[in-house]
Amino acid sequence: MFENSSNINLTEDNETIVWKYLDLSKFLDMLLSKKLFMSRSDKFEDQYEGTFSEPTYEEIKKIAINNPEFLDYYKSHREKVVISSWHANEYESFAMWQIFTKNNEGIAIQSTTGRLKEALQPETKFKQYIGEVNYIDYKKEHIPFEDMFFPFLFKRKSFQYEHEIRIISDVSEQNLKLRDGLKIDVDIEKLIKKIYIHPKSENWYKNLVIEMVHRLGYTIEIEKSDLESDILI
Repeated sequence: MFENSSNINLTEDNETIVWKYLDLSKFLDMLLSKKLFMSRSDKFEDQYEGTFSEPTYEEIKKIAINNPEFLDYYKSHREKVVISSWHANEYESFAMWQIFTKNNEGIAIQSTTGRLKEALQPETKFKQYIGEVNYIDYKKEHIPFEDMFFPFLFKRKSFQYEHEIRIISDVSEQNLKLRDGLKIDVDIEKLIKKIYIHPKSENWYKNLVIEMVHRLGYTIEIEKSDLESDILI
């Protein structure tokens, strides 16, 4: 649970627009459970997730010569850190639709960094850190390690297209054994500013999403995708 807003570290602009692209089943699970799924950091496709760049690793190895448990802790710690990834962009991203949805079906949630902060406030058991990912050269650049969250706010430059802002939780103190991740309580109405439906989806699919959201009692605005706009000649 948050003691105050200082427990959350945000980018300076709380109006930064962020997106999450997901399939209908995950979206429905979020609406029904009123929880946000956070994936275990070592379960991401990027195997470097939560690890260190080469210069930092060499520095840590020197420290660990007389304290081998120091290095072992960093390796095992990835299993205790969970992440929810969001794409920072003023507009919809055609690339994100392609990467995170299939068969011309899916949902894009539009939010802001300020809304993420507000949505996480109620009765959260785990401290949250919200930060912007830095993209660096892992062969040359250094990753600071004085804060346990820092390794999870750096990725390789090849992932720069993600423009990622992420929510990070460390559940080490809770002694939890996580399989794939965990779900945390969120205020859905505060979390979601707008819902966008896949631009290439059929009308029946669009109607299904609209009816589902309304039947569950949500008043969230549902927008037509900007990528679906009619061509003007």
